[in-house]
Amino acid sequence: MGRRLVPLTLDNLPDLPKRCRTCVFWELDPVSGEAALKAGRSEREKKSWISAVLLEWGSCGRVVYIDDVPVGFVLYAPPAYVPRSTAFPTSPVSADAVQLMTGWITPGYQGQGLGRVMMQTVAKDLLRRDVRAIEAFGDARWREPACVLPADHLLAVGFKIVRPHPRYPRLRLELRTALSWKENVELALDRLLGAVKKEPVLRPL
Repeated sequence: MGRRLVPLTLDNLPDLPKRCRTCVFWELDPVSGEAALKAGRSEREKKSWISAVLLEWGSCGRVVYIDDVPVGFVLYAPPAYVPRSTAFPTSPVSADAVQLMTGWITPGYQGQGLGRVMMQTVAKDLLRRDVRAIEAFGDARWREPACVLPADHLLAVGFKIVRPHPRYPRLRLELRTALSWKENVELALDRLLGAVKKEPVLRPL
């Protein structure tokens, strides 16, 4: 079974699930995101966002392929490129961190360690850019798949809460810790990255 992890670009953006390649939950602020969705501009806005981040900052995601079939992805960027993050009560993301925005592993490919491999690839990429940590907003009351990852899943893969909140805590993972992950967190990572499945609902927090 051949496995490849490649940077996310405009060329392979179509390999993401349709709901994800047209989702602008994180890429736009709540008002702009709602307007783009209503106007049918969300896919164009997503492409513009990826193009801008690639040009100004560099790689902002990874896509994983099994035998040339896309089966997962992870998306991340500095908080300055993630307008939605400012709408959270536990913002801002720390100045020395990059934000983990979202991720996905196709059902049927979970439990194979792909989540661990993807996140370790992200960690190595960011360490080369002198980034110290990844932070994410978690949903402490997570009940169903959405753009905000479940806080419990983030905790299970080594994130620590740095700013508590009853609904949306902010969590942090030191990147050197990420590189030492063991196999016993593979399932938790796969569950974490398999948590985004439904169409997002764009609404103010």
